[in-house]
Amino acid sequence: MMKSLLIPALAITTAIVTTTAQAEPIAEVVPRSEIKFQPLNPLRGDASPKAGVLWGDIRKDGSTGTLIKFADGFSSPPHIHNITYRAVVISGKVHNDDPNAKTMWMGPGSFWTQPAGEPHITSAAQGSNATAFLEILTGPYLVQPSKKAFDNGERPVNIEARNVVWLDASDVSWIAASGMPSPANGPKMAFLWGSPQAGQKNGTFLKLPAGFHVELRSNDSWLRAVVIQGQTSHQLSDKTDITNLEPGSYFGSKGLTAHRISCRSKDECLIYVRTEGRYGVVPTQ
Repeated sequence: MMKSLLIPALAITTAIVTTTAQAEPIAEVVPRSEIKFQPLNPLRGDASPKAGVLWGDIRKDGSTGTLIKFADGFSSPPHIHNITYRAVVISGKVHNDDPNAKTMWMGPGSFWTQPAGEPHITSAAQGSNATAFLEILTGPYLVQPSKKAFDNGERPVNIEARNVVWLDASDVSWIAASGMPSPANGPKMAFLWGSPQAGQKNGTFLKLPAGFHVELRSNDSWLRAVVIQGQTSHQLSDKTDITNLEPGSYFGSKGLTAHRISCRSKDECLIYVRTEGRYGVVPTQ
């Protein structure tokens, strides 16, 4: 029988952090290479997924972003969580659904939500080297047996990457039209959850064409961004340091901040962005 589990401490690894006066913006950058992984469930030994924290502490109240590396062929028993989480597949193939559902593998760029109290299983395809980004808005994160199931009014969502609906500069004002190529050849966005109105929390995908350069401009709230696909570079507009970010890397800020992002891949780059209200995407040289 699965026991209730409080995840052990997972410390944030070395980050570039700028914190001065209270009114000044705070900026963080955590490359994937600096993330340290620990077993998500030590009771399962080597079969346990491994977790690497990008921000926050999943033992406590507050938001957390975590990378999950699944053991090859991993499959969980049916269980619930005490809180709702959202996740994006970074590599490999992941299945997350009702215990009786037919297996539906979700590849890189796929998105799912798991409501609190909803019984489900999570699996990783054999040989796929599956990794996902997992986000919670409040903790602590607990794993509990299905007999404790409850209905919190939310419903699970699984969106395979091919079914994501994309918007360009002609559809959404968040992307500056001035200086952009034709909308079809410029950046694109997809709204995944929440509402951007009146400063409410929301999550989006931002897709950049190969070789494209933009400034991602935040508002006064926390902006959290995770590279999902492609090789990108990151630079704060008032700094000279440039950091190369592979999939699984994180950058974020609180306060008015301009993040200069370049897609260095031969193919497009995909970034998950969570903030309150809206942010802006402006082309740069």
